[in-house]
Amino acid sequence: MPALVIKSFPEALHARLRQIAAAHRRSVTQETIHLLEMAIRAEEKASPAGSDEGPSYWANRKLLPEYEAALKAGAFSGGTDSTQIISEERDAR
Repeated sequence: MPALVIKSFPEALHARLRQIAAAHRRSVTQETIHLLEMAIRAEEKASPAGSDEGPSYWANRKLLPEYEAALKAGAFSGGTDSTQIISEERDAR
């Protein structure tokens, strides 16, 4: 069975998850799976796979003016992979 590891999980969120799990008489793992299933079901109902409802929320979201101006000016279109840049920078140390 696959496992899921979440790194840097906020302590406050984990405490809330433990409280909810206890209220529902579930383990934290069971509660997490239940909440993920509910979220995925809600997402599927909101935008069924293969639906032709048009662009998603993310395609229609309003961009910050600064970011939109940078996009129009050609920023972020260099085609350079950031992981390559970071790797080269680390190798140079």
